[in-house]
Amino acid sequence: MQLENKVAVVTGAARGLGRAYAEAMASEGASVLACDLNSCGETVAAIREAGGSAEAGIVDITNFDSCKAMADQVRHAFGRIDILVNNAALYGGLKGARFELLEEDQWDSVMSVNIKGVWNVCRALVQPLRDSGGGSIINIASLAAVYGLPYGLDYVASKAAVIGMTRGMARELGRDAIRVNAVAPSAVMTEGTEEFFGDKFEKARQVIAAGQIIPRNLETTDLTGTVVYLASDASAMITGQTHMVDGGSWFL
Repeated sequence: MQLENKVAVVTGAARGLGRAYAEAMASEGASVLACDLNSCGETVAAIREAGGSAEAGIVDITNFDSCKAMADQVRHAFGRIDILVNNAALYGGLKGARFELLEEDQWDSVMSVNIKGVWNVCRALVQPLRDSGGGSIINIASLAAVYGLPYGLDYVASKAAVIGMTRGMARELGRDAIRVNAVAPSAVMTEGTEEFFGDKFEKARQVIAAGQIIPRNLETTDLTGTVVYLASDASAMITGQTHMVDGGSWFL
């Protein structure tokens, strides 16, 4: 098992990609704290049913005290932390519009969750990672950040910031043996993606697949291998990188 004896925290783990990341980590031997603003009970139940080790946590990543409580929970439950997957983000429920027509309240919410939230989680967990002798932070960005998704400038800007933060933190944390990488997927066929595109979902699926060198839509299982690799010692000398998992939509 690639992650045996390691401890992972996955945010946004109640459903979709976050749940898939949590289950994949556990299947490779990690003990997992699955966190979300919503209950991660189903995620944890699935992991335990498969023979894995997991605990559920509630976290509001826009609130630093909540993130500190999450850090205390993982240390109490498992004694250490080795892996952080920053997956929680606003996406599925966003209302798309031309950039000048986006709602200001939505813009502020996206920046608070998708940017400040990543910063909050990282600063709450960086000392526990140092205490463990290092580890891996994996920030989930998006193809949207480099492709320039139209009618979603708030989301685009937030995910571009995630890539920038990944690079900056990688340079700061290398001497602590903490690697920081980003994963930038194309649209993955999850509940959130269906919510994001709404009644245009089927058309979007076709257009997205047609624009890829590998012309099929991504499923959650297409992402988990990359995330597990970045969490594992197999990627011990990889940091500051953005890994595109997009069927060949974009070359970075």
